[in-house]
Amino acid sequence: MKIIVPMAGRGSRLRPHTLTVPKPLTPIVGKPVVQRLLEDIAEIQQQQIEDIGFIIGDFGDQTEKELLSIAEKLGARGHIFYQDVPLGTAHAIQCAKDLLDGPVVLAFADTLFRADFELDSTVDGVIWTKKVEDPSAFGVVKMDEQGIITDFVEKPQEFVSDEAIIGIYYVKDGNNLRNEIQYLLDNKITHKGEYSITDALENMKLKGLRFKTGVVDEWMDCGNKEVVIETNTKILGFVDGKEDLIAKDVELNNSRIIPPCSIGKNTKLHNCTVGPNVSIGENCHLENVEISDSIVMNSSTVKSINLKNSMIGNHAIVNGKWTSISVGDYTIMD
Repeated sequence: MKIIVPMAGRGSRLRPHTLTVPKPLTPIVGKPVVQRLLEDIAEIQQQQIEDIGFIIGDFGDQTEKELLSIAEKLGARGHIFYQDVPLGTAHAIQCAKDLLDGPVVLAFADTLFRADFELDSTVDGVIWTKKVEDPSAFGVVKMDEQGIITDFVEKPQEFVSDEAIIGIYYVKDGNNLRNEIQYLLDNKITHKGEYSITDALENMKLKGLRFKTGVVDEWMDCGNKEVVIETNTKILGFVDGKEDLIAKDVELNNSRIIPPCSIGKNTKLHNCTVGPNVSIGENCHLENVEISDSIVMNSSTVKSINLKNSMIGNHAIVNGKWTSISVGDYTIMD
C-alpha cells in the first residue's frame, strides 16, 4: 500500500500562520494535521503502508525533514515530490507518478475525517464523500442504489448531486490513474486552467472500472482560523482518554485545567484557567491568563489576558486586552 499526500497549496485562508509554516503542519491537539491524517488512515486500513509521498512546494529543508520523520514513525519510506506550479489536483498527483502503481490511497492534507475505511476488493476504487449544502464548490458524484458511482462532475454550477468528494481516494491499481492523468496533461484537458482528478476518474469509469463511495461520519476542515479551532475541539473530544494529552512536566502554579485540553512539554501555567478545548504547545509560558476554545503553538508567552476562539503561533508574545485574536509566528502584541 502506498499513500500520496498532495499538500503544495499556499494556505492563504489561514494566514498569518501559513506565512511561516505550511498549512498541513498546523498543529491539531499537538500533532501536525498531516500526521493526524496519516495516523488515521494507518489505523483503519488493512494493509501495510510501504511508501508515503508528500507533494509540496518550496517549503524548505526543515519541513521536508519533518515530513520524512512522520513517514518513518509509521514504518514507511518517505518521498518528497515538488509541484512548482498550482495546476490542479490531477497535476499534483502526477508529480508523484513514480508511486502510482498497485494499491494507492490519495489523501489531500487539508482535512481530517472519521470514516468507514473499508477497502472493497470487489471494486476498482473507493471515493469518500459527504453531503454538503453548496456542492458547486466541490467535485461531486452521482451513484446508483448499490453505492456504485455513475458520474463524476467537477464543481457543477447546476445541481447534479450534493455528495461532495472530501479529498480521500483509494484506487486498486495506480497505473490506471497515472495513465488517465497523463492523457489529460497531454491533451490539455482542464477546467479554468487546472487539471482535475475527477476527469481522470470519469475516464476510468467510462472504460469499465467500478468505483463506490465510502461513508464519512465527520469531515473536518483546516482551511481557516475558525474551522481549525473547531476541528481542534472535535479532535480533543475524540482522543480524550485515548492519548496522553497533558505532558508530565507541565508546571501548574495556582492554575487549573478544564478538560479536554492538550498541553506540551516544559510549559508553565501561573495563575491561569485553561480550557475547555485548548491546545498549548511545548515550552510555553502563560501567566494571569484565562483561555478557552483556542490554540497556542510552541515557545510562546501569553500574559494578563482573557482569550477565546484564538490562535497564537510559535515564538509569539501576547499581552493585552484582546479577547479573540489570530497571531502569527514571532509576533509581539504588547
